[in-house]
Amino acid sequence: MANMDDIDRRLLAELQDEGRITNVELAHRVGLTAPPCLRRVRALEEEGVIRGYHAELDPSKLGFSITVFAMVSLKSQAEDSLREFEVAMKDLPEVREVHMLNGEIDFIIKIVSRDLQSFQEFLTSKLTPAPNVASVKTSLTIRTSKNDPGVPL
Repeated sequence: MANMDDIDRRLLAELQDEGRITNVELAHRVGLTAPPCLRRVRALEEEGVIRGYHAELDPSKLGFSITVFAMVSLKSQAEDSLREFEVAMKDLPEVREVHMLNGEIDFIIKIVSRDLQSFQEFLTSKLTPAPNVASVKTSLTIRTSKNDPGVPL
């Protein structure tokens, strides 16, 4: 969005920190009245700057005790092969993030699983047989000391 001003940035910062804030409270925090605040938020949504609103869930309280990062190398880096792999990953609910990388590894993938046995089953039955996979290297997280979604505003 080319014509974003300080108020838009403050709106985004507030919404990123607290997505459930009311429009009235949001307007108050950024120094607007409610109607122009709502118009600006709607414009940011329509421009795709705001892509959605989400609840932050605690995986362990929902039975997902394992988080794994998998580094995946593909047999081919042709665009069709890359896209085929990406499409396969979109259909796997355990896969929470997929990032294409430049360098030795083609993709890094964030996976959540209920336990080690469930992860091993996922790895051997779904990830390694995925289209075009040459190799998979995995690392289990021990703890997460920072997990800030969004961007620094």
